[in-house]
Amino acid sequence: MASGAEIVGRDSDSFEMKVSIPSDEDGFFGRQCPSCRQIFRIDGNDYDALPDEVVLWCVYCGHHDEHSEFMTQQQLDRALRAAGDLGVQLIGQALDQAFSGFRSSRRSEFGIEISYRTEPFYPEPLPGIDEEKLIRIRSCERCSLRYAVFGEHRFCPVCGHLPALVVALDALAAETARLDGVAQLPAQTAAMLREQGVFTRLWVDTLKNLVGVVEALGTAVFRDTVPDADQRLRGKGNIFQRLDHTADLFVDAGYPDLRTVVDPARWQRLIEFWAARHVFTHNDGLVDEKYLTKVPASTMRIGQRLTTTEQLCRQAIADTEVLCRAVAGLTAP
Repeated sequence: MASGAEIVGRDSDSFEMKVSIPSDEDGFFGRQCPSCRQIFRIDGNDYDALPDEVVLWCVYCGHHDEHSEFMTQQQLDRALRAAGDLGVQLIGQALDQAFSGFRSSRRSEFGIEISYRTEPFYPEPLPGIDEEKLIRIRSCERCSLRYAVFGEHRFCPVCGHLPALVVALDALAAETARLDGVAQLPAQTAAMLREQGVFTRLWVDTLKNLVGVVEALGTAVFRDTVPDADQRLRGKGNIFQRLDHTADLFVDAGYPDLRTVVDPARWQRLIEFWAARHVFTHNDGLVDEKYLTKVPASTMRIGQRLTTTEQLCRQAIADTEVLCRAVAGLTAP
């Protein structure tokens, strides 16, 4: 067998083979979801310490199955090469046995002459593994498993659903990374995108996304901590998109008031960011009376169009992170 493959057991005509799967320079190796086909990576030592019957979760789509189902295509190709090498040799052995003692005859002019020659088998090296390298190492706060992802994810490979705060903080980090990436564009490219309004759309999208992050977190925390959450939420629509209503909802359920947990200046900024998002989403950015009620200090007039900036978006991300931590930290008295 080639280096990295060995026969570790045999029962009659059945063989048990072990094929090594090389780790990368960081000690991680790939896993590929059998459902969405995306790849993530797991620390080899942490993986070896898991029980044999462990069920793995896809970090992206949440599909969970036996760990053996998460073999990557390159790992499968490596294993199939080793199995093919074994198969070639078994066929050779079978032919050796079939032709042992066989002698061809030329006595009949209608006979068929068969010749067979045994040749040694020299396996070629098994295919290597060259999959996408990790960018940073993540560690599950519950099971401590170290893993790496290559996109937005919602699950730990072992624990399943990630805590709502972890998901929220990852989403906020993604918003910051997007702003950082745009800031690093070449000057000419940046000027063209700015002229076409791309930057403005990106900043507006950031405000919209922040509201979505808080809505998802608030919903998860409320449902996890309030026993009669379904009854309290019935008929209230998208209540977690509205900050004061969200605060009232938690207060009515016996939790501290977010308006006092978060300092007043920051809360007011959040109210203004949320109001701006509402105007951009539902009124194409045109100021209306509802906006001026939420932002009484605004110098804008009804019918004017709001503008936003990268600096405002970064402040909104920072304030939203504080809010998310406050929501996740709420405890009933």
